[in-house]
Amino acid sequence: QVQLVESGGGLVQAGDSLRLSCAVSGLTFSTYDMTWFRQAPGREREFVAGIRWRGGSTSYSDSVKGRFTISRDNAKNTVLLQMNSLKPEDTAVYTCTARPGIRQIPLNATTRYDYRGKGTQVTVSS
Repeated sequence: QVQLVESGGGLVQAGDSLRLSCAVSGLTFSTYDMTWFRQAPGREREFVAGIRWRGGSTSYSDSVKGRFTISRDNAKNTVLLQMNSLKPEDTAVYTCTARPGIRQIPLNATTRYDYRGKGTQVTVSS
């Protein structure tokens, strides 16, 4: 059974940092592209960041570029999202997804994935 479990969310003030973690089990993690997307109430799902299985190349949305960093630890089957200089507009539920890397699906394709977690809430107060 495949499981993606996010953790690390919480309530912080603007300018603070958080590190989200997504622990993956039940699949060969090193062969999957991993992405984070977020969704705020009343808004569409938004791509945040992604990392390729091969080579570890990354991609970011313009709204988080320079503030967020995605990384992966294949030994621990974990993908991380380091979020710095948080803003109130970063408030959302953050979810990680997994898709087979061999398919070469664009990382910012928020609906094209095989597995997803339940998400973790991030709230940034002004």
